[in-house]
Amino acid sequence: MSETALPTGVQRREIDGEKRLATCGEPVYGEATDGEWRAWDPTRSKLGAMFALGMDTGLEGGETVLYLGAASGTTVSHVADFSGPTYAVEFAPRPARDLLAVADSRPRLFPLLKDARKPESYAHVVEGGVDAIVQDVATRGQARVARENQRFLADDGRLLLAVKARSEDVTRDPAAVFEDVRAELETDYEILERRRLEDYHVDHLGIVARPR
Repeated sequence: MSETALPTGVQRREIDGEKRLATCGEPVYGEATDGEWRAWDPTRSKLGAMFALGMDTGLEGGETVLYLGAASGTTVSHVADFSGPTYAVEFAPRPARDLLAVADSRPRLFPLLKDARKPESYAHVVEGGVDAIVQDVATRGQARVARENQRFLADDGRLLLAVKARSEDVTRDPAAVFEDVRAELETDYEILERRRLEDYHVDHLGIVARPR
């Protein structure tokens, strides 16, 4: 695990005899704990994998975050542990119910049963100027989703994107898919870093970018 600086509120701690990423909060998915600290499993979290691989996310802790594709709350629960207001967008009703339960103990986490492909549907809730967009959506057009949600991102904000090659096109080589996503994304974003997440997630690419 890289020793790249982590946001305030995220630590590398000895938990069950192993040095792991951890945040301070109520357990959510059966993760190992050490007192109030709970392990952040990078095999279950693309953002956790980006931290574990030493990618420079630009997060320092306390940021306002828009999380797209929150699912049942595994990753966004860790984000809400160290961030400021965290808006969690999830379209599917079943995982959204689990997300609501995760938010019960996290007053800074605001679940939104909305479609990340339709940012106008939550524009009245999420005001512009968020510090970071974290995107982990299993859909075609992942670059388009990131571009259309750029309206919410501060000029000096960060996009932390996990690209799922198989969600774009299961028949194509993932490297070609990633190249197409990069090219489309660069119409609105400057890509600062990109890295394959193969150590933890097959056929996924992590991207850190900022608005142009």
